Amino acid sequence: MPASLLASSFATPDHLDHLDHLVILTGASRGLGLAMARRLLAGPGLLLLGIARQPDAGLDTLAATHGSQHLAWPLDLSDAPAAAERLSAWLATQPPARWRRVTLINNAGVIPRIGPLGEDAPGALSAALRVGLEAPMLLTAALLGATAGWTARAAGEVRILNISSGLGRRAMAGSAAYCAAKAGMDHFSRAVALEEASGPHPARIVSLAPGVIDTDMQVQLRGADPAGFPDHGRFVHLQSASLLDSADAASAKVLAWLERPDFGAQPVADVREG
Repeated sequence: MPASLLASSFATPDHLDHLDHLVILTGASRGLGLAMARRLLAGPGLLLLGIARQPDAGLDTLAATHGSQHLAWPLDLSDAPAAAERLSAWLATQPPARWRRVTLINNAGVIPRIGPLGEDAPGALSAALRVGLEAPMLLTAALLGATAGWTARAAGEVRILNISSGLGRRAMAGSAAYCAAKAGMDHFSRAVALEEASGPHPARIVSLAPGVIDTDMQVQLRGADPAGFPDHGRFVHLQSASLLDSADAASAKVLAWLERPDFGAQPVADVREG
């Protein structure tokens, strides 16, 4: 992309110079991601860079109402290198001292058809791992690489929140790819936390399980064939017993964790464990 087009596409308008908190959020158009986007944009001073295949147009109106800005990138994270390269290029256009705080929330995930691994299509397995693990790693690397020399790292901070799952810590038959992606997310978060700890202005990173949430994934789990999914009954029970958080309620818990003063002290965490 020519430099002139890159600048015009990615620059922040002058009348929004009051924005001082940058949040990059993947999977921003559905479920937990959309709920987080709405909560974030309900406050002033924030630029939300939302990455989703089909952005939610209502977020633009919400941002304008509350003195923030929503910048939507309609990207497919199964092409993780392209997304990371675009993020690196955009961050390179930002003045180093502009942002008081930079936050990356790796929320997007894909769960293939529920059932035995040997029955999954290779393309579906690949997409689940690319979106659920490769994209978070590449976007995290892009952010850390771009902000390493920013004065904001000294004056402000960088936080990375990876939305994990209890299934990354407890295996479940019928969802091998999803379990593997979330387990990988947990462990790469631990490794990055160790790397950052030795720096003068370390980024803080947490891989957080958000609890059980009433989203499309739960519908997919309840609709799976019990013959290839031994835990089917448990997910049916979660709904019938009203044990699922709404996406909005879960987003409040997750964003509250993001604001904790001890964020990053525990690189792998669960909202249900306080």
